[in-house]
Amino acid sequence: MNILHLKNFPIFQQLQLEEALLRLDTRNFCIINEGSPPAIVMGISGKPEELINFENLGKNPIPIIKRFSGGGTVIVDEETIFISFLCQKDLHDFAPYPEPIMRWTEEIYKEALDISDFSLRENDYVIGERKFGGNAQYLRKDRWLHHTTLLWDYKKE
Repeated sequence: MNILHLKNFPIFQQLQLEEALLRLDTRNFCIINEGSPPAIVMGISGKPEELINFENLGKNPIPIIKRFSGGGTVIVDEETIFISFLCQKDLHDFAPYPEPIMRWTEEIYKEALDISDFSLRENDYVIGERKFGGNAQYLRKDRWLHHTTLLWDYKKE
């Protein structure tokens, strides 16, 4: 697994990098990005008119980015941690579908974070009863991508 550790790399550029690696490279990657300038990131099927408060956005404008994968909408900033895995389907002994991929990442994050009440609940990462992370996947013929967004210390401004 190749590891790429970034700091404050803009999320739009990270998504471009991930898509290029997914489509043009066959190596396996773990990309960790500690922070990004503020942005709203939406899944491919998200509808801005349903998900974004444009009145508030006008007061504090930040970019709106639509990623190529599914998943929900999240506001990110310098305190967000992004982790993405790009893997060949034959790297693991599980089926390349969202649920097994999320169970695999849950085990990785449990060990790395060392937080006793961390778990995967449905499609979200939680500590106790509080959601603090979400994810999205993109599946191709021979390859898959799993993004995780961890809202580590969100600033509401």
